[in-house]
Amino acid sequence: MGAFQLELQEGWVIHNIFNKGLLTQCVEPKFKGQHEEPALLPTIINKEEEYKVEEVRKHRKYERRIQYLVH
Repeated sequence: MGAFQLELQEGWVIHNIFNKGLLTQCVEPKFKGQHEEPALLPTIINKEEEYKVEEVRKHRKYERRIQYLVH
């Protein structure tokens, strides 16, 4: 087999060496509509991730806390 060391985006907290069997070769999309923009990394403020929320879609109580589904 073999292993590859990858350059990961800043902020990722995973090990950067992967077994060859876990990787697949990148294939460029055949059509223009198949391309997806990469997800943006959150802004870090006071060691906490901060995201821009467009809309709160749902909420629920779960184990004495309120959880939000946001877009």
